Amino acid sequence: MSTAAPTAKSFILDMLLAAEGRPLSARDAIIACAVFSISENSVRVALARLSSASMIVAAGRGAYRLGPRAMELAGDVATWRTAEQRIRPWQGGFVAVHAGALGRSDRSALRQRTRALQMLGFRELDKGLYVRPDNIEDSVDTVRHRLYTLGLEREAAVFLAAGFDSERTALIPRLWDGKALNASYRQLRQQMQGWLDTADELEPDVAARESFLLGGRAIRQVVFDPLLPEPLVGVAERHAFVEAVHQFDRAGRVIWQRFFEHSTGQPATHLQVEKPVH
Repeated sequence: MSTAAPTAKSFILDMLLAAEGRPLSARDAIIACAVFSISENSVRVALARLSSASMIVAAGRGAYRLGPRAMELAGDVATWRTAEQRIRPWQGGFVAVHAGALGRSDRSALRQRTRALQMLGFRELDKGLYVRPDNIEDSVDTVRHRLYTLGLEREAAVFLAAGFDSERTALIPRLWDGKALNASYRQLRQQMQGWLDTADELEPDVAARESFLLGGRAIRQVVFDPLLPEPLVGVAERHAFVEAVHQFDRAGRVIWQRFFEHSTGQPATHLQVEKPVH
């Protein structure tokens, strides 16, 4: 697995995101983090810092839930599960965002803007002008609201666009690398299936670690997938990939359940963890 191991902070958030409202005990956090050679002291320091930052809140003695500042992160991660439900037939038009008048000196605002545009599959056509096919959500109003929620400044104009000149019409399809997307769908799907075929041969901690790394990579791809229509991408190839990610997630939850039961000798309350979207 080439994906980098998580930090104590990110992994604790992963577990709480997957817990779906159930509390996480410090004991379980320590056990799970040990899979990535994260020390008990590092876990306790991370819990204290996350609590101070209101990312987590106490939920009884030695237990925690997500805090108010982490709810946006939870919403971002949850989008992968319903990604394909947001797609609708493409009639050939585009959604555009004009951000040319926005500043670039505020690094935090620029980072949030870039992330919001990337998460919804926008690409820069002209300086400050971003476009994507108008095939997601039920209306441009919904797209606009989602962009603002994700961090795009409200001063940015979000609107429907069509009738581009011939030069831009030819350029727009090349803003996304459809062949690379199709190849990544296929490669990751085959990698997940191949891993699942031999997962039963792995030790519980190894299986838990590797399922997190591979599953996290796949989930991140779904979250940041531009959800393009035909002919820009192979829709059937993407659907097969997304279905494989759901299958892998279900298997991963069982793997993490077995890991906790093997480590503690007790029924698990926390299942497969999901990679957060940073």
